[in-house]
Amino acid sequence: MFTGIITDIGRVLETAREGDMRARIATGYDVGSIDIGASIACDGTCLTVVALGAAPEPWFEVNISAETLDRTNLSAWAPGRRLNLERALRVGDELGGHIVSGHVDGLAEVIAIRDEGDSTRVRLRAPEDLARFIAPKGSVALNGTSLTVNEVAGREFGINLIPHTKEVTTWGDVATGDLVNLEIDTLARYVARLQEWQA
Repeated sequence: MFTGIITDIGRVLETAREGDMRARIATGYDVGSIDIGASIACDGTCLTVVALGAAPEPWFEVNISAETLDRTNLSAWAPGRRLNLERALRVGDELGGHIVSGHVDGLAEVIAIRDEGDSTRVRLRAPEDLARFIAPKGSVALNGTSLTVNEVAGREFGINLIPHTKEVTTWGDVATGDLVNLEIDTLARYVARLQEWQA
């Protein structure tokens, strides 16, 4: 489990296709404190650490299945790409965002960006089958970042990025046309499921 509060910006060092995809990611984390088999959310996707190293800079490696590549934007990873990273939640950690599983539901497309004062308003289009789970003032995880939904109109919804968020995540790099990993709020999923049972 994660919170959607990004704690490091990693960088793809290399990728290799071996049936699935293997990626090496540079990190600011102390790799001595990471165990093989640990979970790290990379752009919102929960991945398992399969190798670690410290030279020439700290790094970890993950394997990415074909299913994950089909459902996320990870198939577009290339050397140099910056990634939002978050280590798994531990008992006693502050829950500053919302409960995030790291299981990406689909891709949302960035369709508009505009500055509003010091902040940036981003409008996105969700897949049709996920749009009903997105509600004004509800939470979503986008590329692993816990964000509040400002408004919803059909499949489109808006978020606001404050300067701090753009500085400590990859959201400062966002561009129109980008596809971002979308995880809907777990609570919204269960509420919708209950409504189905009651109908």
